[in-house]
Amino acid sequence: MAKRRIIVLGAGGFAREVAWLIGDIGGDLEFIGFAVSDLSKLGPHDSTDRVLGDLDWLRGHQDRFEGLALGIGNPAVRLRLPKELDFGDDRWPPLVHPSAHFDRKSCKVGPGVLLCANVIGTVNLDFEPFSMLNLSCTVGHEARIGRGSVLNPTVNVSGGVNIGEGVLVGTGAQLLQYTVIGDGATVGAGAVVTRDVPPGATVIGMPAKPK
Repeated sequence: MAKRRIIVLGAGGFAREVAWLIGDIGGDLEFIGFAVSDLSKLGPHDSTDRVLGDLDWLRGHQDRFEGLALGIGNPAVRLRLPKELDFGDDRWPPLVHPSAHFDRKSCKVGPGVLLCANVIGTVNLDFEPFSMLNLSCTVGHEARIGRGSVLNPTVNVSGGVNIGEGVLVGTGAQLLQYTVIGDGATVGAGAVVTRDVPPGATVIGMPAKPK
């Protein structure tokens, strides 16, 4: 069986975790290296030995890979890079760890979605394109995770929560049922969201209030 060669965008710690995710999924997927926006900005924490090139290299070597994955946890970048590259949705396979569990018959998983190890969801979920759920997040019935949004480890999303585009939810936050998190909002680590969060707002604390 021919392997589907995957390049991870980014070269830091989370990019390495995404490379591991691809390895754990296995099957016809094969991680072959990293690509970055700016080679001059590679630092001591980056996997420089596995970097194949920059975005121009990707554009000029499309025969070298069949898929891409975003190894970047910044929601704004997760929204921007796929548009900037404009390779088409077929180049962005959703990557779902084998330990992730949800009702695949009733849930939607868009292009470029990352569901990391031990994510647990239930039914009628909408994981919009390029959203990412990190380790051990839980998601209740009818929740929506908007395009490019990032849930850091152990976030708990209750039923009916509507998370907009480009939202960042910090580690261990709790989003209570049927709340709406506006586009571009940030929910601080450990916050407990009991009411709607306006677009672009940052909320922290228990209960969560504007910063």
